[in-house]
Amino acid sequence: MRRKLTIAICTLLTVGLLSAGFLCAEPREQEDRPALTDPALTIYNQNFAVIRQPLSLDLKAGLNHVSFTETTAFLEPDSVILRDPFGLRKIQVYEQNFRNDPVSQERLLSMYEGKTIDFLVKRDGDKIETVKGKIIRSGYVQHYVQPQYGYQQGYAQGQPIIEIDGHLQFGLPGQPLFPSLGDDTVLKPTLHWLLGADQAGRLDAELSYVSGGMKWEADYNIVAPEKGDIIDVIGWVTIDNQSGKQFDHARVRLLAGDVNKIMPGGVFNGPAARAMEMKAADAMAPPVSERSFDEYHLYTLVRPVTLRDHETKQVEFVRATGVDSKRLYVYDGAQIQWNRYNGWSFENIRNDPSYGTQSNPKIWVMQEFRNSAANHMGIALPRGRMRFYRRDEDGRLQFTGENYIDHTPKDETVRLYTGNSFDLVGERKRTDYHVDSNRRTFDESFEIKVRNHKKERVEVRVVEHLYRCENWEIVSKTHNYRKIDSNQVEFPVTIAADGEATVRYSVHYTW
Repeated sequence: MRRKLTIAICTLLTVGLLSAGFLCAEPREQEDRPALTDPALTIYNQNFAVIRQPLSLDLKAGLNHVSFTETTAFLEPDSVILRDPFGLRKIQVYEQNFRNDPVSQERLLSMYEGKTIDFLVKRDGDKIETVKGKIIRSGYVQHYVQPQYGYQQGYAQGQPIIEIDGHLQFGLPGQPLFPSLGDDTVLKPTLHWLLGADQAGRLDAELSYVSGGMKWEADYNIVAPEKGDIIDVIGWVTIDNQSGKQFDHARVRLLAGDVNKIMPGGVFNGPAARAMEMKAADAMAPPVSERSFDEYHLYTLVRPVTLRDHETKQVEFVRATGVDSKRLYVYDGAQIQWNRYNGWSFENIRNDPSYGTQSNPKIWVMQEFRNSAANHMGIALPRGRMRFYRRDEDGRLQFTGENYIDHTPKDETVRLYTGNSFDLVGERKRTDYHVDSNRRTFDESFEIKVRNHKKERVEVRVVEHLYRCENWEIVSKTHNYRKIDSNQVEFPVTIAADGEATVRYSVHYTW
C-alpha cells in the first residue's frame, strides 16, 4: 500500500500538479530513463509553456542555499518542481523565493534615496565634469503589470528629484554613477532555495516549471493552379519566444487542443502541463511528427532547435500535393441588422413585418476539402490561419483570400469563407406577407434572383432562414430544396453563363 501511495504522489509531481515541497520518488535504476542534458519544452498556443531543464547541484549534507538565474521572466513560482529524476536522492525544499526585479537605473536610484552619489554632467560642449547630488526621490514604484502573466516589474512614475548645492531639480542632472549594486539586487530573474540534503555530493537534478511568454500557432498556404481546384497544402508552425530567456539545443513539442488553464483575471483554455521525452529521428524524417495525446494532439520537432529570446521561428509541418478541393458559392440573401434588435424578445422580432427583408447582394466564395488520407491529407490540423493563392496565366501566385480554421481532426471537412464573388450578384425581395392572429398563422413569399456575369455556368446554393416560427411548411416552390436544420433550407441553383436564375417559394407558419 505504501509503495502504491509513493508512486501516485510522485506521478502527480511529475506532471506538475503539485508545487515545490518535500520531493521524493520511488527509487529506480538510472538506466530506466535517459538523463536530461538539454532543455525540453512543451509549448501551448495559449501563450505559455512547460519547461524542463537540467540543473547540476553540488550539495552538502544538511542545509544548502542555492540560487538559479537561468529561468524565464514569466515563471509561475507555484508551478516549480525541483527533483532527482532517478529517485536516488532525497532533498527537502524548506523555502523557495523568486526575485523578478532585475537591476535598472530606476531600481538603483530607489536604493540610494536619501544618499548622495556622483553624476557625470556635460557642460560647455564636450566638457564633462562630476557633480554630487542627493537623491530626494527616485520616482521608482513597484508595480504589477499583466501583459501576459502578471509579471512584477518596477517602473519610474514621475520625475526624480535631486538636490544639488542646496537646490532641488526635477530630473537627473546627468549620468548617475552608483557606488555598488548592493546586496538586495539581482541582475536576472532568480530562484533561490533553502534545501535540505540527506548526503553530500553532486546531484543532477531536473527543474520543471510553467512559464508565460511563449506561444505557437499554425499557418497554412493553399496554392491552386490557374484552372481547377486541385490544390497544394503547405503548413507551418510559428513559435514565438518572448519569455526573456534563450533555449539552446532545445527539444520542443507543441500541444494543440482546447485545454483548461487558470490565467490572471479568470479561466482561460490552456493545459495542465506535462513534458515528455522526444524520440530520435533519422535524417530523412519529416521535420515535425504528430500523434494524439490524451484528448489533444502533440506535434514534435524532430530535431533540437535553438529558441532565442524575442525570436520567431518557423518550421514546416505538413506538405501535401494533389489535394482535391471544391469551390462553393453561397447566397444568404437576408441582411439582418442585429443591432436594431438589441433588447428585443424573440416574440417581438418575429412579429416585426420588416424583419429579415433587407437584401444582401453579396455572394460568398467558399473553399472546402476533405482532410483524409485518401485525399493526400489525414493529419490533425491545429487551429490557425489558412491563406489561399492561385497561379495566374504567367504562373505567378496571386492572393485570393484567407480565414481561420479551428482544430480539425482527420477525416473531417475544412470549409472556409474566403471573400465575395465579383461576377455573381444576388437580389432578394418579399412578394407577399400575411398574418392571421386568430388562426395563429404567418404566410410569407419571396423571390430570389441570382445573376451570373461569368463566362461559364456556376452552381449557387441559395440559403433561406425560416425564422418566423418553429412550425413551418413550404407550400410552393420553383426549385427543390435541402433541409439543413430546423429553420434553414438550401436551394441548389445552376445559372448559365451571363444568365439569371429566379427562385420563388412560399412558406406557411403556425404557432
